[in-house]
Amino acid sequence: MADTDTVERPQEDAALVPTVRDEEGNLSPEFVETVDAAIEADDTDRLKALTEDLHEADLADLIEALHPTDQSKLVRLLGRDFDFVALTELDDAMRVRILDELPPEAVAEGMRELNSDDAAHILEDLDEPDKDAILERMSFVERLQLQRVLDYPEESAGRRMQTDFIAVPPFWTVGQTIDYLREAEELPEEFYQIFVVDPGFRLQGTLPLDALLRSKRPQKISEIMRGSPYLVAATDDQEEVAHLFERYNLVSAAVTDDSERLVGVIHVDDIVDVIQEEVEEDIKRMAGIGDEEVSDSILATVRSRFTWLLVNLATAVLASLVIGLFDATIQQMVALAVLMPIVASMGGNAGTQTMTVAVRALATRDIDIFNARRIISRETIVGFLNGMLFAVVIGVIASVWFGSIGLGGVIAAAMVVNMVAAGLFGILIPLTLNKIGVDPAIASGVFVTTVTDVVGFFAFLSFAAWWFGLA
Repeated sequence: MADTDTVERPQEDAALVPTVRDEEGNLSPEFVETVDAAIEADDTDRLKALTEDLHEADLADLIEALHPTDQSKLVRLLGRDFDFVALTELDDAMRVRILDELPPEAVAEGMRELNSDDAAHILEDLDEPDKDAILERMSFVERLQLQRVLDYPEESAGRRMQTDFIAVPPFWTVGQTIDYLREAEELPEEFYQIFVVDPGFRLQGTLPLDALLRSKRPQKISEIMRGSPYLVAATDDQEEVAHLFERYNLVSAAVTDDSERLVGVIHVDDIVDVIQEEVEEDIKRMAGIGDEEVSDSILATVRSRFTWLLVNLATAVLASLVIGLFDATIQQMVALAVLMPIVASMGGNAGTQTMTVAVRALATRDIDIFNARRIISRETIVGFLNGMLFAVVIGVIASVWFGSIGLGGVIAAAMVVNMVAAGLFGILIPLTLNKIGVDPAIASGVFVTTVTDVVGFFAFLSFAAWWFGLA
């Protein structure tokens, strides 16, 4: 009877754990409510049972779903059972807030099992005093390893690399290497290749695991190792490294310091995170919201958006000044005031389309000196053809609406002019900004919109003044 109870009890406990995700892949409300109740009751055992099998990504989603006051409490209640890798999945503001509410001893203890890149990612946004307080509670070797990663610039390969890797001398045999891999206690959790180094730890070559396993035991490593054509410097920008991985379909790459000594390795899973971050960064910059996160405070959000909105206000005033030049013309024909926003709006949308394609192509290096002229010509022609098509549509609508064929012709001509300007400047502005060293994702939008507004208003109102003889 006792044996039956022993077998059935885990099944009963498992039945009490709600499904983590629903059919659509979202966290189920029942699961979040159950975790909430366990936190409120300080039920550590129940909380561990609910979270012990969660992947760090699911654990991060759970933290985000909790009330802010319960997020750090969840970490404290789980103690040693909390997987600190989950913190790397959170946005910066939320992660910093949770870490600020935890004692340095708990953070230092939780990071001991992390890879160096994950540990650095957790610490890098903290204030220096908080960072130092955590580092002081780590062992000398751990602190030295982590500090070396943190000393590299942000968004560099050195910040992304793992300092745990496998390196062997070229005179070892395949048998010696395999025996070493089997017997060594401290090896990286995941690795795809072995690095071959000289006594000064300068990289001599690489050895993929498949090549090692296919070779005979007596063979020397120097006979089967491969060259290292795709080296990464620790100070290289992470976006440059991502392009390298994308271009050559790399799984991992060695990282070297200024003396060309091997100091770390970057894996493709780290590069996936880099690519995602760079895309998010470009999207945010194009909208003028900087590094804003959904967990930011109201004041931080206002501060993040205010500057760019102020720039947009200045450009809007410039467009209004152009309209002011034709105030007498507009007073004599009210229909102009009704129709002119159409020209500016269509030009703005067309310009944004071209600009978005250009900014992304610059980020992925699909535009260079060899094809830039061809792409500029293509976008200008596309703008002209779209302008002709929409000129016919809006020309007919305006003629019927206001009973004036002349007015239809005026807005049609202005539409062609502004759509050509949208295509031309939508590509030229990002290219020019990139050439002078300004991030096109940040500044292109406001300049393109200003050009299409000014050209659209000026073309439409000046054509109207000329055609109808208005002054």
